[in-house]
Parts: sequence; C-alpha cells; structure tokens
Amino acid sequence: MQKPGPGEYNLGALTGAVVGSLGGLFAVGLARAIVGGHIALLFGTPILGLISFVVSGGIGWLLGSQLGPLLGAWGKSQQMEIVGGVIAGLVPSTLIALWGWYMVTPH
Repeated sequence: MQKPGPGEYNLGALTGAVVGSLGGLFAVGLARAIVGGHIALLFGTPILGLISFVVSGGIGWLLGSQLGPLLGAWGKSQQMEIVGGVIAGLVPSTLIALWGWYMVTPH
C-alpha cells in the first residue's frame, strides 16, 4: 500500500476533520460552562469558537490523513481507519479544551 501524502483525501482525514471541527467548536467554552455552572456559557465566545472550529478541523484533517491509513493498514479494515480519524480529531480538540480550562481556572 502506498503511503498517502499530507492532507490527501481518505476516510481517516474526513473523520478527523469532522471530529476535530465539532470538538473544537465546543472546546473553548466547555471549561467556562463547567466552572460557571450554566450551559449558556458554552456559547459565550462565538468568535473564538469559530476560530477553534477551523483550526481543529484543519489539524484533524492533516493528522487523520496520516494516522487513519496507518491504522487501517495495520488492522486491515476501514473501521480502523475511521478510529484513526477519530483519534486524530480528538487531539486538537482536547488540547484546545485544556487551554480553555487553563484560561478559566485561577493560578
């Protein structure tokens, strides 16, 4: 199997972009909503959420295009390629959520 180039379209890249985008959209406001105790705080920073949506989606696409086919070849199934995309999409979303938590909590 030929190794895909960075950003090449495949199932892992698509899954990584979807998971990364949706996770990034809510990652910024998640800590504020938990600490503040109001679900409305989840949408308190719409511009930052949109920026996070785009950044996490792009990073999820790039990581998923590499990790998805690698796991797909290792597990010899498309399901493993999807799992690789999910993991790739969770990486930027989790990092942004941790950054949001750091910004909300007092140090």
